[in-house]
Amino acid sequence: MNLSDLTGLDKAAILFQVLGDGLAVTIFKEIGDTDMRKVRVRARELSGIPFAVKKTVLEEFYFGFLAAKFKDSAGDSKKPFAYLGKMSDEQVAYLVLAEPPRIAAIVLAQLDSKRQMRIYEKLDPDQRVETLVELGNAEAMNLEVVVSVAGDLQEKARYLPKASEFERGGGEKLAGMLNHMGLEQAELFIDKLAQENPDLLAEVKKYYLVFEDIFKVDDNALREILNSVELDDIPMALKGFDDAVVEQAINVLPKKKQAMYEPIEGAVSKREIHSARSRIMEEVRKMQNSGQLNVAEMLSGDLVE
Repeated sequence: MNLSDLTGLDKAAILFQVLGDGLAVTIFKEIGDTDMRKVRVRARELSGIPFAVKKTVLEEFYFGFLAAKFKDSAGDSKKPFAYLGKMSDEQVAYLVLAEPPRIAAIVLAQLDSKRQMRIYEKLDPDQRVETLVELGNAEAMNLEVVVSVAGDLQEKARYLPKASEFERGGGEKLAGMLNHMGLEQAELFIDKLAQENPDLLAEVKKYYLVFEDIFKVDDNALREILNSVELDDIPMALKGFDDAVVEQAINVLPKKKQAMYEPIEGAVSKREIHSARSRIMEEVRKMQNSGQLNVAEMLSGDLVE
């Protein structure tokens, strides 16, 4: 039996099977005696329901129940997430793809149960579990924080391509959105895109540069880039790269800076590495915007796999 074949009575009966009669009666206390008998009879009739279907029915109920609690606690007079109603499911999914589970939970809580499940299914299995947990803590979320999240996501949503452009290739607009994300979030987005839409990723790569790309340009361009940043950021950003890349970077530096260059020894946090790389990429984008460099043009076809 598929989920699409189930009626509302079937879903209620499955919840009775999964939750047990005692807990289910407590949850469905507003159901009349006649309807309750129908649900109990249907629960005895249903058999052989696949685990995946039971799981989806339970998750659908869980989302609806907790989202209602969240909306009651947060209020809806100002409707800070009204813009989500104008976005397609795919746009909303891409918007939350690179967000932490807590933010994804806040967004999902604003949607009806059908949209919740469609977007929820696009998340990684680990993210789904964490998002459910966060949604369960909805009542503990401060309203001011929720409103702030709504504003931040609305700003990011401005850089999403239109629904039709997801099909035709909205690479340039997606690249613009990535440029406004932190490096860690952008890398997560790129990884997801590689798995789910390689064609769109190829289009995005025409406009969005990752840190590794700057080592594919000629030495003069690389020298200009590295001379524009703090020397301390270079060894931190190069942490984890092989010796050939490190040597390439050092060799384009002026002799004075080469003598001052000190590699980073020992373990460092990913956050420190990402921060250093982000600062360098910020300089690259400034140089591109000013016309001082056109790294994408230098790389040409090398960006598209």
